[in-house]
Amino acid sequence: MATRKVTVSLDDGVLAFAEKAAKARGVSVSAWLSRAARREAVRTGFHAADPRDELRTAEQVALRDEAELATALEDLRAQG
Repeated sequence: MATRKVTVSLDDGVLAFAEKAAKARGVSVSAWLSRAARREAVRTGFHAADPRDELRTAEQVALRDEAELATALEDLRAQG
């Protein structure tokens, strides 16, 4: 998937959280923010209209991310 470089502004607390979460996942802050934005877009109801569209692929990746997160949370709960 193609990427573009953009500038975003985050408050210090959000950036610190993103940095810690990205480090825990073993990815860059940029990759973590990209996944988080994709998941949130899908969670709040975004759906690509054209299945051939690149956005449809992003939606599918976000849904897989959500499933992975749910599995990780279940594993944590099982560990007590």
